[in-house]
Amino acid sequence: MIAALWTAGCRHDHESKEAEETTFLVTTPLRRDTVITNEYVCQIHSVRHIELRALEKGYLENIFVDEGQYVKKGQPMFKIMPTLYAAEVQKAQAEARVAEIEYENTRALADSNIVSQNELAMAKAKFEKAKAELALAEVHLDFTDIRAPFDGIMDRLHVREGSLLEEGELLTSLSDNSKMWVYFNVPEPEYLEYRTQFPQGSRAQVRLLMANNRVFEHSGVVETIEGEFNHETGNIAFRATFPNPDLLLRHGETGNIIMSVPVSQGLIIPQKATFDVLDKKYVFVVNEEGVLQSREIQIMAELPHIYLVSEGLDEGDKFLLEGLRLVKQGDEIQYQVEDPAQVIEHLNLYAE
Repeated sequence: MIAALWTAGCRHDHESKEAEETTFLVTTPLRRDTVITNEYVCQIHSVRHIELRALEKGYLENIFVDEGQYVKKGQPMFKIMPTLYAAEVQKAQAEARVAEIEYENTRALADSNIVSQNELAMAKAKFEKAKAELALAEVHLDFTDIRAPFDGIMDRLHVREGSLLEEGELLTSLSDNSKMWVYFNVPEPEYLEYRTQFPQGSRAQVRLLMANNRVFEHSGVVETIEGEFNHETGNIAFRATFPNPDLLLRHGETGNIIMSVPVSQGLIIPQKATFDVLDKKYVFVVNEEGVLQSREIQIMAELPHIYLVSEGLDEGDKFLLEGLRLVKQGDEIQYQVEDPAQVIEHLNLYAE
């Protein structure tokens, strides 16, 4: 036990002496324009995604399209057996013709003062009603012919030929993928930073990292931000719009939005100059007498090899760059000040 204590004491004395004899590298924070890059999980939606449903009850007579097919606006997609509705149109046409004849006869009699103007008005009203019923019957007949309301890609079929359809029954879905709306949630601090850099009316460009870890070749633009924060998560939803000329993106995909926010004259330090105590970050600041004092710092953002500091350091503060494990609070050291710009350059950074 005595030997172990003696060995430990010798080791501590040796390390203290080594620290005293070592010249440590010290530097200062660097102010530089840089860019913060954040990633957000996102959901990809078609700019128009609708459900096609049967507007009338009847048997499905024909399906003219297939699942996953690209269809053009106005292209026939489904045909519901029109027998009943065609008969209703014929009936309405006949009733409209009868009402028209009665109206013409009544008008001739009214011109000869044989019948009153009230009877003429009544005959005209009956004729107008018959025409309205004919138009309604024709609309119902048109409902049996279902056409694409816009250019888009079909989803799976929910029915088959010969199915008895109820009014409102789902047939398929149709997606307009010419542009895609990408939704992602941003925490409140990052939203405030975004608003500082991009005031109301300006739009930030973003990129999309797809599920295969490749960046989508077209950049998007943040167009809208929701009006309220989610009180449970503290996030607010953004929506970016991406062009999709090759129709690579589909409704329901996922990915990550990559947003770059410029920071003017941010205060940056090397990551290797920091150490952690519980969940807080510290640096060793060197005072006028060369004595080390630990100081807590607040990190605004993490970039490759560096931290962007929001609180805890000023531009002229000297802090220990290397050898953090060889020293402790209150040690007096010999040091050499390194140019912060050179320190940053040696870290192979991509900050601008």
